[in-house]
Amino acid sequence: MLILLVSYYMKLQNSLKNEFSGKKILITGGTGSIGIGLIKQILPFKPKTIKVFTNDENSIFETTRKFWKNPVITYEMGDIRDRDRLEVVIRGVDIVFHAAAMKHVDICEENPFDAVKTNVVGTSNMIEASIKENVSKFILISTDKATLPSTTLGASKLLAERLTINAQTYKSSGKTIFALVRFGNVIGSRGSVYQIFLDQIRKNQALTVTDPRMTRFIMSIQEAAGLILKAVKNAKGGEIFILKMPSVKIKDLAMNMIEVCENSKKNSNVKIKVSKLRDHERFHEYLVTPEEIPYCHDLGDMYKISNQKSTKKPSSKEFSSETANEISQKKLRVVIKELLDDYLPF
Repeated sequence: MLILLVSYYMKLQNSLKNEFSGKKILITGGTGSIGIGLIKQILPFKPKTIKVFTNDENSIFETTRKFWKNPVITYEMGDIRDRDRLEVVIRGVDIVFHAAAMKHVDICEENPFDAVKTNVVGTSNMIEASIKENVSKFILISTDKATLPSTTLGASKLLAERLTINAQTYKSSGKTIFALVRFGNVIGSRGSVYQIFLDQIRKNQALTVTDPRMTRFIMSIQEAAGLILKAVKNAKGGEIFILKMPSVKIKDLAMNMIEVCENSKKNSNVKIKVSKLRDHERFHEYLVTPEEIPYCHDLGDMYKISNQKSTKKPSSKEFSSETANEISQKKLRVVIKELLDDYLPF
């Protein structure tokens, strides 16, 4: 069994090397958590260039320090709303990872016009620039909030998904392959509940949990980046790729974070405080809609939704964070500890 796993891993690494070796890569929103995770996983495959595109000057400064001015990485200031700037930055690019977006539910609710301009119009701009430049592959980074959306964030990301899927026919005779990945909560990413809880623990404040019954899908930054790279390898055009993820009760995440952090900070006595459910916030998340299930294919460690019907219907219980398999408490503590080690010493 071990020999088979090693053989599979080696084949995967070789196929990924073929995808990225000597290629010019563009990552929009490239200084965010997912962007940095992608950079780390792509660099060993020796790309010719990784262009990191962002509208955040300070994050460029911080990311430059992370990678010690690696000559393969170049940093480009600009905004995906600016079509003229996109046409310049995308010249000569082979593969586009489109991660730039407004991602916070509350901020999108308070600024719906800007959410649409960034998540919808910005994605449309990226797609049109990719078609015009004839890039080989375009991968959109989406979210489970786009599935049966109840918020401005979810609705705007659903439109971004539809634009990406339909670009496959819109491109006409162009060569660009369009696909997307749909994530759950990426634990440890900027602005995630992990960071909120960690900040509250450091300040010895009560951890605010909106409802003990609330569940979310959970994955690490490394798992998210790995799924994106696999999507590049497997994309033929018009697919949605979804990692098989366990779910977690937000209260369990809070309790385990307190336990792990108290082992590092012996004098902590942090409690959990149940707060009010916010407007538009839902108890559970969904990975696949009922309409998508007949077209959902089980690829082992992930699902693929395509325009071809599946011969074997997957179990729908895995598509809701309420009924999906929960992450074990032991595994959850390991993930929390690994992330804690990546931050400044506690």
